[in-house]
Amino acid sequence: MGIERFPTLTVYSRHNCHLCEEMIEALRGLQGLGRFEIAVADVDADPELGRRHGHKVPVLMHGERELCHYRLDASAVTAYLSKIR
Repeated sequence: MGIERFPTLTVYSRHNCHLCEEMIEALRGLQGLGRFEIAVADVDADPELGRRHGHKVPVLMHGERELCHYRLDASAVTAYLSKIR
């Protein structure tokens, strides 16, 4: 029997960003509905991340797929998680 692995959703964020903090908090609330991990990446710490995502943080991604940006779209995220299980 293999080890169950939960998907990791990544929030591309920056320090002192109230929208970023709101998205992360809302994601934590969704964790009770569906099992997933949350990773947070600072777009200002990596020039490539800043180039790719810095203009619209926060951005929520699963791998290369963007799930939403600016505000959490809870229905889109839960639908996506249901689909990939």
